Amino acid sequence: MNGKNCSPELFSARRAEAEGMERISPEERPAFHLTPPAGWLNDPNGFSFYGGQYHLFFQYNPYAAHWDKMHWGHAVTSDFLKWTYLPAVLAPDSFLDEGGCFSGSAIELEDGRQLLMYTGLTPEPKDCASPEADACDPDAKKAPEYYQVQNLAVGDGRDYVKYEKNPVIGSDMLPQGIDLHQFRDPKVIPLKDGSYGVLTVGMGEDGLGRVLMYQSNDGFSWRFLRELYRNDGRFGLMWECPDFFELDGKWFLLVSPMDMIRKGFKYHNGYESMVFGGSFDEESLEFKPDYDQCVDYGIDFYAAQTMCAPDGRRIMVGWMQNWETREMIPGDMKWAGQMTVPRELSFRNGRLYQQPVREISRYYGNTVFYRKVPVSDEIDLYGVDGRIIDLDVKISPAQDEPLYRYFVIRFAMNEEYFSEAMYSPDTGIFVISREYSGARKGVLHQRNCLVPESMDGNLSVRILLDRYSFEIFINDGRYAMSAVIYTDPGAAQISFRAGGKAVIDVAKREIKL
Repeated sequence: MNGKNCSPELFSARRAEAEGMERISPEERPAFHLTPPAGWLNDPNGFSFYGGQYHLFFQYNPYAAHWDKMHWGHAVTSDFLKWTYLPAVLAPDSFLDEGGCFSGSAIELEDGRQLLMYTGLTPEPKDCASPEADACDPDAKKAPEYYQVQNLAVGDGRDYVKYEKNPVIGSDMLPQGIDLHQFRDPKVIPLKDGSYGVLTVGMGEDGLGRVLMYQSNDGFSWRFLRELYRNDGRFGLMWECPDFFELDGKWFLLVSPMDMIRKGFKYHNGYESMVFGGSFDEESLEFKPDYDQCVDYGIDFYAAQTMCAPDGRRIMVGWMQNWETREMIPGDMKWAGQMTVPRELSFRNGRLYQQPVREISRYYGNTVFYRKVPVSDEIDLYGVDGRIIDLDVKISPAQDEPLYRYFVIRFAMNEEYFSEAMYSPDTGIFVISREYSGARKGVLHQRNCLVPESMDGNLSVRILLDRYSFEIFINDGRYAMSAVIYTDPGAAQISFRAGGKAVIDVAKREIKL
């Protein structure tokens, strides 16, 4: 689809992103975290494997580095680390997505084409917002509100054409009591019988989110199946971005609740990503959860989506930002929003574990190792520094000494700025802080996570550090904590400090793409 046969709106978006990309040098971006070609990025969409590549679409404003009417941007990769931008694929250029092309998913059809399913915002009242509006009573006209409907586009991995019979799931297919204005984020999944299922979220009359399930034999004609699960009021209000998958013998429902109330050391961001783990009867389609878990305990993580790689790995990516802290983005940034590094998921010891994709090891260089280094006062280690690194630190109590009171790792540090991670064995609390990272806004800068299994002082910390973020994986990925930072990329020092005496093993690997 070239400029001659795509809509004026999509052509304009593609031109804006091409011009914007020319104004952003590689050094102004993260080294291995996906950012928008230009403008603004939020939720990951259509995370999938198709045509021999991994595809990631995303919510997108190609015109400016702030949220506005949503498009779909597009990038591909063969290894989850080196991304290639492709032209934007969806623009709000029809009545059925006039208010924006919102989140959705992708799946390969039997005929080899790729199907995108997305939420369109269509104005209502339809009779007065349509081209025939002149026939309306002038007193009835008003600025349109938007129904949310589910639309399709079909393509070849680069260009996509919207389905002529959209919407495929409209307001007439909602169960009773679901708000027509709060019905979105379709995630298409394969079902056991070979057909397609799709999960959407809707808001009930009680203001709480519900996960709804539809089914199709061909991907184009859909029917309502059942309500898969509903919010009982314990987990925020409306839910967003559902996903549903089996992993290591257990089923997981992934959702992103809005307006969460903190529960101890969990669910403390207001906008969260969480999973319910449990059993799923593929005949009756009944899901019975037996536990819930916070996905990321840090500051910046939302709207996660997963895919199954050809080798069977379940890979997850999230938007590394938070709606409550987006004011932290500096006003002179040429882009806004980035994705986490895709993470491999596993279910072990009754929990969902996360680790950066193994492909990252292909890009290791300049590796530095230290073993059994005693730490009491603040120290630094020769060669252990950098801003584009994978840092492993294993902390142990010093033999025949009282248990250390706390341990601190500072990074992205110079004479003025630093971010840090700290653990206190006596409380079991792990804390991240970017309070001194150079932020100019008084937004949230600290989060904590309870790590009770390390109260004996034995702790492993993996820090994935890039120019504008850090992702921390604790105890082999049992817990994850993510945050964006806008510290000068030249701030690259790292130090270690213990309150008392501890011993550390350190491995620092530069990441060179």
